[in-house]
Amino acid sequence: MIDAMNAVEAMADPVERAKAIGEVMADQSQRGKRWREMRRQVVLEMRAQTPPVSYRKIAAALGLGLATVQDIERGYTGSGRNRPRAGETETQDG
Repeated sequence: MIDAMNAVEAMADPVERAKAIGEVMADQSQRGKRWREMRRQVVLEMRAQTPPVSYRKIAAALGLGLATVQDIERGYTGSGRNRPRAGETETQDG
């Protein structure tokens, strides 16, 4: 995958390179949403095991930080923009 992205950057024709970059960026926007949900499902499945896999073990397996795994499980995305503010109660649609 990285090789393919490097190949786009190495394209000699700047117009073709710009078109290819635009296609990748447009696709990434939609694909990113699906991939975030796929990653969340893995975390939820690991937590649903008996006994539940610890956040630390999930973080190590996925190469993520502990807080990131917790955020993924809760459905938070981005730089905290979906997290409830201090004093607010958390809702299921967040």
